[in-house]
Amino acid sequence: MKTVLSVLICLGLVACSGNAIRNKDGSTTQRPLSFSGIAKSDIDDVTELTQRETLAGLRRLAEKLYRRNPAELQKNGAGSPEAAIADIFNPVNHWHLSSRRKFDWQAGINSAFSENFAGDRIEALMKGLLTMLMASYSHKTEVYVIDSLDPQKLYNAARNLEIAAWRLSNAKRPDGSLLLLSNGMGADGIANLSFEREFGKLIATQDLIARIVEDKTNRAIRYGVVNVASLVFLPI
Repeated sequence: MKTVLSVLICLGLVACSGNAIRNKDGSTTQRPLSFSGIAKSDIDDVTELTQRETLAGLRRLAEKLYRRNPAELQKNGAGSPEAAIADIFNPVNHWHLSSRRKFDWQAGINSAFSENFAGDRIEALMKGLLTMLMASYSHKTEVYVIDSLDPQKLYNAARNLEIAAWRLSNAKRPDGSLLLLSNGMGADGIANLSFEREFGKLIATQDLIARIVEDKTNRAIRYGVVNVASLVFLPI
């Protein structure tokens, strides 16, 4: 019976591995087969996929910011946007062992918008947002049936993203210039709203997974109106 059961499980895994989506660049969304998948529910898989998409969106945002604000890259000394972004996001590959888990994300985000901050504002902002988002997933990169995420943290993370987006568009120096350039008007007179769209996708994704986890855990989210101009982040 054990042999038959093992064969059936293997066949089931193989059956589930077909028809992967192939992206324009030739990459695929298909994940490698793993027996650990047996300990995951459909919602656990959705949660992991959502987290990966969120982190990918955050990387895109970081790249856009470095392209728009080359002076911040010079402060970093990384040499290229790719190198700077790799330094920010590489800890995700071993997050359970990384000291980044203890990074004060609120202080990081606040320093990015501090008039007197002399460091790389993009690095500070992205490290803060990354740690905040990972905290909303209870610092997990894999989710199993026995795990129970807090939908309130996921919801609060979405609101914190709203606050960060507002500050990015409004934090200015005494002379009225923005601390970090994001949305703007191109030379052709067409508005560049790509930053707003990226933040919008991140916020919508977090809100959706919060509702999914709320339904799974039967833990009600406390909904409330957040004043983004208050500059007060919600706890994670």
